[in-house]
Amino acid sequence: MGSKSRERIYGGDVQASAERAAEARRQADRLACEAWNKRMLAFHGPAQPSPAVGDALNAGYLYLEVKCLGCDTHQTVALGIIRRPKTTPVHELERYMRCKDCSEVRGYPYKRSHLIALRRTKISASDPLSLSWPGER
Repeated sequence: MGSKSRERIYGGDVQASAERAAEARRQADRLACEAWNKRMLAFHGPAQPSPAVGDALNAGYLYLEVKCLGCDTHQTVALGIIRRPKTTPVHELERYMRCKDCSEVRGYPYKRSHLIALRRTKISASDPLSLSWPGER
C-alpha cells in the first residue's frame, strides 16, 4: 500500500505558480522600462527613478542608448557586460559614460553624456537611433 508522493500531488501546481510569477515579473519589468523610455523620449528626463539593470535585462532590453553632448554621436552600451551589480539603477550609469572620440581629441577622459533610452537591439541601419517626440531640441 503506497501513497502518492507530495511531488506528484503538488508538483504541477508549484511549477505552474512559479512560471506565472516569473511571467508577471517579466511583464512588470517590461512596463517599467517602457514607462522610463517614454519619459526619456518625450520629456528628456528626469532619468530618476529608473529601472535596475537586472530588471531591464529581464524585460529583454539588452542595450542602453547614450548620446554624447560634445560631438552628438549616439552609442549603445551592452547592459550585460557592465561591471556593476544588477541592482544598480540605470540612471546611475550615466556618470561612468565617457565618449571615446571626444576623449581622444582632448587627451583625457571626457564625459558629457545623456541617456536616451533602453533598447532591445544595437543601433544599425535597420534599427536607427531613437528620436525624441515632437519638440526635438
